[in-house]
Amino acid sequence: MSRSAMDKLQRIWTNRNITKATKIRLVKALMFPIFFYASETCTLRETEKKRIDALEMWWRRLLGVTWNMYRTNESILDELSIKQRLSSAVQVRILSFFGHVSRRNDVSIERLVVQGKVEGTTARGRSPMRWTDQVKATIEAPLHECARKATVREEWRSIVKRATTPR
Repeated sequence: MSRSAMDKLQRIWTNRNITKATKIRLVKALMFPIFFYASETCTLRETEKKRIDALEMWWRRLLGVTWNMYRTNESILDELSIKQRLSSAVQVRILSFFGHVSRRNDVSIERLVVQGKVEGTTARGRSPMRWTDQVKATIEAPLHECARKATVREEWRSIVKRATTPR
């Protein structure tokens, strides 16, 4: 969805009279809300992370860098002084939302859905990756431990920051 919005503003991104700083502000004001809409509830697999990182290269178009200029993606992000990749920003939002839900009271529907078990049998084959599975994988702890850590907001923020910084 944000890709199509980016394509519709092609005349702005290729206009040489608009400064780089203005284009960055336009991307942050117009593209980021579309991209981050409901991103807290999505399940990110490795393929989605790669697609998000590929989408992030709209910065190349913004700078007018073509593929035959042999510029790395990291050099473009450094030039624009962008500190956090979009995929890690989505991961931060997911973990922050998990902390928010975990701090709710015990009878909260959101908390019961996230931390509860659903009755019934599962389908045959490999089970799909659940939203809580990515939280457990990112924090590298069982779900009950993540929920316990999330009850202290400052501690959870530091855990999220440590878990989402590039290694």
